[in-house]
Amino acid sequence: GLTTGGAAYCWGANPYGQLGDGTPSTFARSSPVAVSGGLVFQAISASMYYSTCALTTGGAAYCWGDNVAGQLGDGSMSGRTSPVVVAGGLVFQAISAGTTYACGLTTGGAAYCWGNNSYGQLGDSTTSHRTSPAVVSGGLVFQSISAGDHHGCGLTTGGAAYCWGYNNSGQLGDGTTGNRSSPVGVSGGLLFQAIGGGFSHTCGVTMGGAAHCWGYNNYGQLGDGTTSIPPHSSPVAVSGSLLFQAINAGTWHTCALTAGGAAYCWGSNNSGQLGDGTTTFNRSTPVAVLSP
Repeated sequence: GLTTGGAAYCWGANPYGQLGDGTPSTFARSSPVAVSGGLVFQAISASMYYSTCALTTGGAAYCWGDNVAGQLGDGSMSGRTSPVVVAGGLVFQAISAGTTYACGLTTGGAAYCWGNNSYGQLGDSTTSHRTSPAVVSGGLVFQSISAGDHHGCGLTTGGAAYCWGYNNSGQLGDGTTGNRSSPVGVSGGLLFQAIGGGFSHTCGVTMGGAAHCWGYNNYGQLGDGTTSIPPHSSPVAVSGSLLFQAINAGTWHTCALTAGGAAYCWGSNNSGQLGDGTTTFNRSTPVAVLSP
């Protein structure tokens, strides 16, 4: 999390130094600890695994934690327990940490990614790992970017959605289940204002506020009222008439905020991640998160 003054604090497991407080990696923290270095950040993103990245107010990217695939972007594969600057001197407006890779969006709208590239999730038309930023191919100008498990997605300035990387469950949304090492357009011609990549599914909010999802759906995480097998490789509408402003895809569940700020979730609920007061039922349509 970031304080209003831009200081970063982290908490939880710390086996690879992903809390960034400079301590031995065996020390987990059950309350917030300050990220070392005294940097002032504007945005922060914790990966699904063991690394964290953040942007300073000047747009410099820093990362810390595990670096087994070069996901810290500092030109090495050495883990770090405190922030190291991402190589290349790029100025970013947004950053998103995926699983053993990360992506950033420059102030000019160019997307760059670094780290593990086994499935083409860096989008640079190769499957070669990168320890420093590589430009996403295609020359597209993006307004936002989201790094999922092993796939990335971005929205162009006009709201068109493009994805790249792992596609075993149709999470790229192009109507296929073939991996892509460069961006492919999400089918259906929808224009989005927000997008979020999860473990093996992706969701977006259209300009009109309707939510659509695609990919793996065994737990109802697409929210279309089904738990379909095989998965959906093109967008399907989330059930109901709710209008959303933001959306975030998790491992097997999805959550979104309405224009009024109400939270709704759907999908797997084995650990109570839907926030509806139960831990017993998966939900294939949105349920309201209960107030504290």
